[in-house]
Amino acid sequence: MILVTGANGQLGSDVCDRLALLSLPYIGVDVDTLDLTDSAAVTAFFDMHTEIDSVIHCAAYTAVDRAEEEPERCFAVNRDATAHLASCCGDKIKLLYVSTDYVFGADGDAYSLPLDPKHPLNVYGASKSAGEDAVLHICKKHFIVRTSWVFGEQGRNFIATMLRLSETHDRLSVVCDQIGSPTYAKDLAVLLCDMIQTDRYGIYHATNENVCSWYDLAKTVFALTGKSVALQPVTTAQYAAKALRPLNSRLSKVCLDENGFSRLRPWQDAVRAYLENIGAIR
Repeated sequence: MILVTGANGQLGSDVCDRLALLSLPYIGVDVDTLDLTDSAAVTAFFDMHTEIDSVIHCAAYTAVDRAEEEPERCFAVNRDATAHLASCCGDKIKLLYVSTDYVFGADGDAYSLPLDPKHPLNVYGASKSAGEDAVLHICKKHFIVRTSWVFGEQGRNFIATMLRLSETHDRLSVVCDQIGSPTYAKDLAVLLCDMIQTDRYGIYHATNENVCSWYDLAKTVFALTGKSVALQPVTTAQYAAKALRPLNSRLSKVCLDENGFSRLRPWQDAVRAYLENIGAIR
């Protein structure tokens, strides 16, 4: 039995759909059914569900800018809740923890490797890094999968925001100097569900292939949907968000290759599929 946390969220919902398609038994929980920051509640849940042999931990605090104002809440969800799950998993239960490119604070154009030093630039990144450390130190059978720029049919994401803003704006400013890889939740869910069925433990990077800037992504979305929006490229410094972001979110997927997992398709193809699925391309 596989436990999926954040089951109603952007990634967790697609993981549950994929498990159902594979006819793999699972239990999905979200904040309204299990408070992962409550250690006693998590322990009681595992005591009640002794059939759980694997966990795909998708639940997370992901409001990057708001995290700068409420770091305690961010760390409670991303570090403490993860530690509670890891403690219940111990040496016997598999734990797959979904992490982020934001554990790195890189610039330049190199692709970060899984074991490269971590230098998070913001509270969110630091909290996810701390969650990784909890998994590494507490749970024996672990997978850590770092991803980036996730978009899906549930919840908020950059593409959905661009489409919403295009309804009321004919001109938008978009950051052009942060480089990374958009990742379609449906594609990532396929990999996670494949991975949890193996014992190929370790730290992985998983995104859709190829890289772009947020500006490039917005430009592609509007081209595909026929939106007439004038885009103004701006730098990270000009945009002046509350939380610092890494300029370089390139992630090396060599660990996927070495362990026999398939890479995800190019982000351009994934974006088109997403837009078709939500009815934005007719």
